Amino acid sequence: MKLKQYQTDTLSILRRFFEEARVAGPKQAYEAITKEPDQAKRLGRYRGTYTALEALPNVPYVCLRLPTGGGKTILGAHAISTARDAWVEKEYPMVLWLVPSNTIRLQTAEALKNPRHPYRQAMDEAFVGRVRVFDIGDFTNIRPHDIRDHCCIVVGTIQTLRVQNTEGRKVYAHNENMEPHFTALPKSLPGLETLENGGVKFSFANLMHIHRPLMIVDEAHNAVTGLTRDMQARVNPSAIIEFTATPRLNSNILHSVTAQELKLEEMIKLPIMLKEHDTWQNAVNGAIAARASLAAAAETDADYIRPIILFQAQPRNQEVTVAALKKHLMEVEQIPESKIAVATGDQRELDGLDLFDRNCPIEYVITVEALKEGWDCSFAYVFCSVSRIQSAVDVEQLLGRVLRMPYAKRRRADALNRAYAFLSEPSFGEAAKALADKLVAMGFEEDEAKDNITPVQPDLGDPATLFGPRERPRPTLRHNLSATPEVIAALTQHEGVTIHEKEGGQVEIAVAGPLDAAREKAIAETLPETARQGFADAVAAFRADAQALLSPAEMQEPFAVPRLVSEIQGKLEFADTDVFMEFRDWSLLDHSPRMAEGEFAIRETARSFEIDLDGNRITYQFSDELEQLALDIDVAGWTPEALVLWLDRQARQPDIHQGELLRWLRDLVGHLITARGMHIAALMRCKFILARKVREKLAAIRQQERDGVYQRYLFAPEAKVGVSFDDAFTFKEGMYWDQRRYRGRWRPRKHFLGADNLPAFDGTEDGEEFQCAQAIDSLPTVKFWIRNVARHPNSFWLPTARDKFYPDFVAMLDDGRTLVVEYKGAHLADGADTNEKRLIGELWERQSQGRALFIVVEKSAAARDVRTQLSDKIRT
Repeated sequence: MKLKQYQTDTLSILRRFFEEARVAGPKQAYEAITKEPDQAKRLGRYRGTYTALEALPNVPYVCLRLPTGGGKTILGAHAISTARDAWVEKEYPMVLWLVPSNTIRLQTAEALKNPRHPYRQAMDEAFVGRVRVFDIGDFTNIRPHDIRDHCCIVVGTIQTLRVQNTEGRKVYAHNENMEPHFTALPKSLPGLETLENGGVKFSFANLMHIHRPLMIVDEAHNAVTGLTRDMQARVNPSAIIEFTATPRLNSNILHSVTAQELKLEEMIKLPIMLKEHDTWQNAVNGAIAARASLAAAAETDADYIRPIILFQAQPRNQEVTVAALKKHLMEVEQIPESKIAVATGDQRELDGLDLFDRNCPIEYVITVEALKEGWDCSFAYVFCSVSRIQSAVDVEQLLGRVLRMPYAKRRRADALNRAYAFLSEPSFGEAAKALADKLVAMGFEEDEAKDNITPVQPDLGDPATLFGPRERPRPTLRHNLSATPEVIAALTQHEGVTIHEKEGGQVEIAVAGPLDAAREKAIAETLPETARQGFADAVAAFRADAQALLSPAEMQEPFAVPRLVSEIQGKLEFADTDVFMEFRDWSLLDHSPRMAEGEFAIRETARSFEIDLDGNRITYQFSDELEQLALDIDVAGWTPEALVLWLDRQARQPDIHQGELLRWLRDLVGHLITARGMHIAALMRCKFILARKVREKLAAIRQQERDGVYQRYLFAPEAKVGVSFDDAFTFKEGMYWDQRRYRGRWRPRKHFLGADNLPAFDGTEDGEEFQCAQAIDSLPTVKFWIRNVARHPNSFWLPTARDKFYPDFVAMLDDGRTLVVEYKGAHLADGADTNEKRLIGELWERQSQGRALFIVVEKSAAARDVRTQLSDKIRT
């Protein structure tokens, strides 16, 4: 299962944290990463100072925030190998996986045990199939050889371990079946609980303490900080990683994913189409009508989808109970009982059902709150609550069930890309506010929640209108003329043209939507010669009126930006360093594998050994004499060949032939042993750090090659560079449908997508980037402009040696030239990154032969403000 980009980025940040924590410590690593501008901006209000665990100040503890539907469990499965390589540094770590409830505990354990499930497949790939999964209730089944030869994962609940008095808790109790784990240990070890006679308890808690598990905490935002100091010390974890949608602010939040990122990756259905009703009966009826329309749309989809309504009934002591709602569905709405399932604590009619099965008849599910724990079916499209949403409990948990996208893939019918909420709310507008609050409780930011709730027009009879937001009406050209039956027949052949016959042989032509020159010409040629001038005058008047109502994108104004191209092997290719590398025949064997003393060194001391890594020292303490001796004595299986094969698995690269990598690694290990005099046992003890250094060295080699081809194909004297206007990048209506929008007071006059569709600015809404946008919008020579969203697949970019560069703004000038603007604050204006962007932008400008301009704008440059800098550039 291929991870989404936001999931890959999350794991990358986690790996960086552990690698830096290994050198500088958890607190310094956390603060270094979260202070980086991009990460600080991403974290926003979640960024804070690092709070160490009271009992374990040196144990890394971080929280990763992902909204509902973000795939926290699959990330947890991948995080195990990430932590192993960067922090735990044991071939087969022990893992304690904690969840908030017994229901989720059983579901998680079942999924992790299933070899066909993506969670288990991710771990099997990382550990070459050497994985054992145990429910915490079955901990006595764990054997010493399991721990020695496998990654062992124990799934439990936080409640199992969180106790003040350990008496009566099996995980803390002495159990003779656990004796094999303790026979080879010294008679007393610090931190272990003992029996009254002084002997060590053969308990699960002591087993955890010995093996220092990696702790994965899934959706338990009060769990870690709520653990007592004693409980932290009892379990003695090596590291703690928490995944949640709604973290506590003192949880060391390392990374935060937005709901928009989930939407962009097609993980969730958004926006939520909200329909408010004054009675619960009308809400139910509207939900049923919507489900029917969705079912019709699903019939045209390539994949099987059976839309399901999730009804939230009221508790037993209120009016619309589960029984009352089911009776209403059957008797009033004429729903067959076979299509209804009840899921409550007493009635568990979903147990054993596969809702994704084509033969499953269920289309309506009634619950109160039972589905909040682990229930997941992406066919759930419609949420209907018969209670007022302010008073209904667990709404956010139930609403989260209808947000997941079927097959994590955007559907062809747009109606199937949205979720639907039908609420009983007599005061119109109150439900939207309350629903936004519920989304915030699910991990959405406040502005994300507001942007992703679309109230539907009230009192519309056609269920199809549920699938469209309340939009401003588009202007329609209306023109009266005399026409023969032949002309009328010809006009009706044009798409979007309707004819209304009037008295005296007159007809009214109605043309909906934008009217470009080609469409105008095609319609005019249908008319008699004598009627064409009158039609042209009507079109001109229509355009003048429409100009104030439609954005340039809606008017289908052309907005094309030339692409940078370079000649490679006699053919023009788009300038992209990744493409350049495809034409570069490079070999790893051309690069030295040697590691100098300053890159990697091992120094032994009396009770520890140190690894010197690029000037930073990592110290390992010896726990006993045997461990100390193992640094420089031969151990069975510890051979240069074994180390090379292990490093190959850790550092394998998709663009490097394995044969080359193995030969290069053999030379590297040989140099460390022979020329540097390191013992193989010492290298095996340090193999995880060595693997990290190998990966860094390979990355540096690849970047060296990228720098070379970047210079060769773009800046070398022999480089043949140009721009292509024929295959230009094109901005168009709806290109940023998945982006948060600016919701401040300012109304830009010239934004290409319209004032209502301006993507939100980076930083604060009135920050420097916002002020730059205001300056662009105020320039009289600017026809229209657009906020170019960084890293969006529809955005314009230029290549850099490492990545892609997305300028902040692109504008079309009245004279037909294109202006590309990159804004940089004073602290970034002279950096290497900005200089590289300036160079590639200026190259693109030169190759455009005066048809395009590029500028890096600063808050103040040579005593000129932003607007003056832009004006001076346009005048050049």
